[in-house]
Amino acid sequence: QVQLVESGGGLVQPGGTLRLSCAASGFILDHYSVAWFRQTPVLGREVVSCISLSDGNTYYTDSLKGRSVISRDNAKNIVYLEMNNLKPEDTAVYYCATSPLSCPYGTTNYEYWGQGTRVTVSS
Repeated sequence: QVQLVESGGGLVQPGGTLRLSCAASGFILDHYSVAWFRQTPVLGREVVSCISLSDGNTYYTDSLKGRSVISRDNAKNIVYLEMNNLKPEDTAVYYCATSPLSCPYGTTNYEYWGQGTRVTVSS
């Protein structure tokens, strides 16, 4: 059974760090680009980071550049998103998703999605 499961969310104070995990079962994650999206009632769903299947290139939305790292652990079939210096505006539900393309724009070309993990940044 193909499945993506996110974990690692929670309540953290501003300035704190979280590492989100996206674990795959039923398929090999390294054969896909993996993106992290976040969703809020105001902004909807937006991509925040992606790691490409072809060359391992990484992408970060401007608001996370310099304070986030996306990485793969192929032995564990997991992709991580570590976020540092978290801000209240990072509060959202975070989803991971996979695509057979190289980090495509938008959500249409992402085929497998996890159920989401909630991140709340608040003092």
